[in-house]
Amino acid sequence: MTDDPTAVPRRGPRPDPGRLRRHVEFLAAEPRSRLRAPDVMERAEAYVHDELTAAGWLVRRQPFDVRWQVGATDRHGHRALALKPRLHPRLRGANLIAELPGRGAGPAVVIGAHLDSVSGSPGADDNASGVAVVLETARLLAASPVAPRVVLAVFDMEELGLIGARQAARELVRDGGVRGMICLESVGYFADDPGTQRLPAGFGRIFPEASAATRAEGYRGDFTLVVHRRSSAAAAETWKRAAAAASPSVSGLLLRDPRPDGPLGLLIGLAVPPANHLGRSDHAPFWNRGVPALMLTDTANFRNPHYHRSTDVPETLDYGRLTAVTEATAVTAVSWASP
Repeated sequence: MTDDPTAVPRRGPRPDPGRLRRHVEFLAAEPRSRLRAPDVMERAEAYVHDELTAAGWLVRRQPFDVRWQVGATDRHGHRALALKPRLHPRLRGANLIAELPGRGAGPAVVIGAHLDSVSGSPGADDNASGVAVVLETARLLAASPVAPRVVLAVFDMEELGLIGARQAARELVRDGGVRGMICLESVGYFADDPGTQRLPAGFGRIFPEASAATRAEGYRGDFTLVVHRRSSAAAAETWKRAAAAASPSVSGLLLRDPRPDGPLGLLIGLAVPPANHLGRSDHAPFWNRGVPALMLTDTANFRNPHYHRSTDVPETLDYGRLTAVTEATAVTAVSWASP
């Protein structure tokens, strides 16, 4: 990690809230799903491909065809993945993987977000907001001649049980290694009123410090939750400092998952249900393969009343704060990827 994580954004271009909103408005025009709305999903995929290519990135489409996958249903509703199990006989989808040319070899830092939404929801927060941050981060990193190796990943079928991320994690680890991973999962909804932030059942007993911090702020939903493990604690601190430097209106609440990386952490999560909430997105397959990872989130259904509903539309997001999330993510990726 570099000694001055807040220096990077001051040297190059800054994130543009107008561009972030444009990305969200295009992607969240209607629900997108490889199974339920394939034409919309193809348009969304083409948009992401074109935006990354225009920013100077080399984009690879990596299709997958898998059978008998334990996952979830993508029907709308507020229940967590673990409460919506389904066995998928066959799934065919595709991830988009992008790199800047000439940025060297060796282990990379992956910045990823999922493109699909659940049935019936345009998915502005979940997860057009995350994809928009990936696209704007792409522009920032392409303009920086000193940026080390970063890989951008836009995953398919997260709502079916992290299907695309499972494939991408295996391939990226095999093809050159991953130093770390930053997952953007529902990052655009903020609520300043007291009482707008809720906590999962049993959360206070397992994570007393984070629970106390939320209570001390009046349960306001005005922060980004930075979920990490011991292996990614330094990256989490970098993100928090970079967010504070980017905007005083964005704070990072650090939450350490006590489980170890690798298969043991997955097994412990099955025995401790509240911990499963910390692995509900595309960082989890990287954790399960021993890769240090962060999940950035506005906590989704524990804050956003529009989660997985038809009302998850672009007008509900805070693009000023999303700009700061983007800047902090770019800073953290560069710092983490630097030797």
